[in-house]
Amino acid sequence: MVDLATVTWVKSSYSGGSNGNCVEWAPSVASSGAVPVRDSKDPLGPPLVFDVAAWSTFGNAVRRGEFGRVE
Repeated sequence: MVDLATVTWVKSSYSGGSNGNCVEWAPSVASSGAVPVRDSKDPLGPPLVFDVAAWSTFGNAVRRGEFGRVE
């Protein structure tokens, strides 16, 4: 696994602009078969690491609106 302290984290476009509920991910790591995700408010906290297929399934479900919309 890549040292996640050295990767570039990108804020999800679904996080909105309120600087509140922000999810970041490290796209450069995805080619290794894993997708690290973290809470931007706690960048030193532990990231969650998902299998690429699982993350893709989750992202597709979000795009289809399967989880509703949280304001």
